[in-house]
Amino acid sequence: MTSSSSLLLPFFLIIFSCFIALSSSRKSLTNHPPPRSGLRLSLQHVDSGKNLTKIQKIQRGINRGFHRLNRLGAAAVLAESSGPDDTNNIKAPTHGGSGEFLMDLAIGNPPVKYSAVLDTGSDLIWTQCKPCTDCYDQPTPIFDPKKSSSYSKIGCSSGLCEALPRSSCNQERGACEYLYTYGDYSSTRGVLSMETFTFGGENSVSGIGFGCGDENQGDGFSQGSGLVGLGRGPLSLITQLKETKFSYCLTTIDDTEASSSLFIGSLASEIVKKSGGRSEGELIKTTSLLRNPRQPSFYYLDLQGITVGSKRLSMEKSMFELAEDGTGGMIIDSGTTITYLEEVVFNTLKREFTSRMSLPVDESGSTGLDLCYTLPNEAKNLAVPKLVFHFKGADLELPGENYMVEDPSTGVLCLAMGKSNGMSIFGNFQQQNFNVVHDLEKDKVSFIPAECGKL
Repeated sequence: MTSSSSLLLPFFLIIFSCFIALSSSRKSLTNHPPPRSGLRLSLQHVDSGKNLTKIQKIQRGINRGFHRLNRLGAAAVLAESSGPDDTNNIKAPTHGGSGEFLMDLAIGNPPVKYSAVLDTGSDLIWTQCKPCTDCYDQPTPIFDPKKSSSYSKIGCSSGLCEALPRSSCNQERGACEYLYTYGDYSSTRGVLSMETFTFGGENSVSGIGFGCGDENQGDGFSQGSGLVGLGRGPLSLITQLKETKFSYCLTTIDDTEASSSLFIGSLASEIVKKSGGRSEGELIKTTSLLRNPRQPSFYYLDLQGITVGSKRLSMEKSMFELAEDGTGGMIIDSGTTITYLEEVVFNTLKREFTSRMSLPVDESGSTGLDLCYTLPNEAKNLAVPKLVFHFKGADLELPGENYMVEDPSTGVLCLAMGKSNGMSIFGNFQQQNFNVVHDLEKDKVSFIPAECGKL
């Protein structure tokens, strides 16, 4: 009996070891969630470190987002096909793209560092990959999947491949091929793949689906080496990390000392406690996030009115609403510099604003902004009308520095807002020094005043 037991023991140990190895292998094929403490990533404005004034940075942002703004409005009505060609029958609707902030991360094993555009208006995570058929110049070396031990292609039957608006199975590559287009006419095309991503230099997450792009066109991404989508869809970083909450806190556009921050997971909740010292009810303004089936990646706000000074603007409620055909409405977007309002709404705001300003309107158009005033030689303690956005359940009063900008070189003071058609956008200039918390489980977004550079 003793002899028989001793013979069986090694056999059971072998079986047990195989079971452990199989379990570990299975786990390695699935996404590893980020640490319980969540993730914190530093963000840099794309024009950070350049010798530019505040107004010059705004002008550059407006120029970058011009085509994007026009196409986003049109995309709400019609999902467009675009790209170098349609020979492989790959189509995709228009997404945000061309963001204003960069985040540093690393990809592969061993990890290769690169800087990516952060975009809350799209889903796909991607970077340029060798061998490049058509790639733009980027600030870091192009990723070579052959040098990474953790790289793999994603099959055509996978859920992530099916999550693409349209996908094609390339028999030569033996993988899911994609084409993803953006609002500024940029696009990326390549193979949907899987890799290990490292965030903040130490938090590694395996099994992240991303686009390994070998045909990338347009100038919308030249400041970075790819893009990280934070939209609502299955391909976005937030969804793949299986997180339901993230926030970002953007420093002022002219702050050269401090970095903006992105918080993912539990840190997005914990950072709320550090955002201010007053009572929670006084600090936090929370409103609903709406969904648009025609543009499922975007985060829509329920804007119900605007107050200038002491007067709430008088106009039809439909001017702010998201229509059944997918037009109208307002999205909140980290990748658009200034806020854009439907032309009728903007013109009404412009008239009311001007009636309450004691300065003459500047007609030169030198700044590229729609409404500017000529400053007196000595402009001290100049009062401007207050501006309140009335979202459902949240009256958000903006600090003056979040909607007025001075250009000392031309002696003008401008409203950092503009007009649009088809869609309104709540831009990042208006979000400065707010911790903007997206709660995807509750479909809510909260604005919390904060000194973003000190969080």
